[in-house]
Amino acid sequence: MESISLDKDRQRRAAVPSALQHVASTFVEQLLRHPFLARCGDGTVTMDELREFLVQQGKYSSYFTRYLCALISHLEQSEDVLRLAGNLAEELGYGSNGQTPHSRIYADMLSGFGLSLEKHPTYPETQNLIDTMFMLCRQPGGLVGLGALCLGAEAVVPAMYARIIEGFRGCGVDMDRLQFFAMHVECDDDHAQTMYEITARRISSPRLSRISALNAGEIAINARLRFFDALVKETH
Repeated sequence: MESISLDKDRQRRAAVPSALQHVASTFVEQLLRHPFLARCGDGTVTMDELREFLVQQGKYSSYFTRYLCALISHLEQSEDVLRLAGNLAEELGYGSNGQTPHSRIYADMLSGFGLSLEKHPTYPETQNLIDTMFMLCRQPGGLVGLGALCLGAEAVVPAMYARIIEGFRGCGVDMDRLQFFAMHVECDDDHAQTMYEITARRISSPRLSRISALNAGEIAINARLRFFDALVKETH
C-alpha cells in the first residue's frame, strides 16, 4: 500500500510542471493574439511601432535583474536561491560562458537603431508593468513572485520575442541587429524551466498555493497586454 501511495504522489508531482506549462501556453496564445504582435506576424507592423517597442521594452527590462533580486530575497529555501542566482548571474554576464551582460547587449541594440531610453518618456502602461512586477516579486514567501516571473515573463518571452523578430525581419532588419531577441528565444526556455521546477514543488500542496501562483501570472500578463495596448494607441 505504501508503494502505491508513493507512486501516486510521484505522478502527481510530475504532472504539476506540465500543468504550469499548459497555463503558460494559454498566456502565450493571449499575447500572440494581441493586435501589435499579430501585426508583427503578418508583416503589417511599421518600423516606427517597433522602435517604440524597443524603447518601452528597454525601460521595463532594465529592471529585470531587480525583479529577480526582489524575488530571491523572499525565497525560503537556500537551494531555490542558488538556482535562481544562476539565472541572475547569466543576466549579469557572469554565467559559465562569461557572456556580455544582457543589459549591455540591449543598450548596444538600441544604439544601433539610434535610440536612447533617456530621450523618450515612459508610457503609464509601461510604468504600470514595472510597478506590477515589483509588487508581485516582493510578496512574502516568494510564491507569488515565482508565478509572476515564471508564468508572466520568462515562460512567454521566447514566443513573444520570436514574433518580434518576425516583425523586424518583415521590415528588412538583418538578424545580426537582433541578437538580444534571438539569444532570449534560446536561453529563456532554460530560465523558465528552472522556475517551473521550483514553482511546481512549492504548489504541489495545498491548493491555495497553486491559485496564488496562477493569479500572479495572470496579473502580470494583463499588465503586459496593457503595455501592448499603449504601443498601438501611441503610434496611431
